[in-house]
Amino acid sequence: MSAGDAPPAELPDRLYFKIGEVARLVGVKPYVLRYWETEFSVVRPGKTRSRHRLYRRKDVETLLEIRRLLYVERYTIEGAKRRLRENPRSLALEERRPAPSATLAHVRDELRALHRLLATPEPPPALEVGNRLRDRDRK
Repeated sequence: MSAGDAPPAELPDRLYFKIGEVARLVGVKPYVLRYWETEFSVVRPGKTRSRHRLYRRKDVETLLEIRRLLYVERYTIEGAKRRLRENPRSLALEERRPAPSATLAHVRDELRALHRLLATPEPPPALEVGNRLRDRDRK
């Protein structure tokens, strides 16, 4: 299983994360994160007095988007940089939007269900039959 196959973990409700935690959440090794810092200017973690990296929640979300662009969408580093520059606000929106293939599959299933409903002959309404029987019994 490659790093692109594993789904990212849920982000804990915290403001700051250490590099090991971020690496685990994003699904890459810490050296990859350090490399991405050199390539993507949008990722700039703070550092403690002892020079340990502290990533903000926004940094982690950006890193998740970078990982998606590189490993899932198969962008090059330059292409991912361009995509982030062109559409910086799409980070949160794209994660909420279902994948086109999932949407198409859902529409296809709905259409098949509708087709089955229309293709089956309608049985006579049960209420009318029951009402006639009750009326006959009363007479």
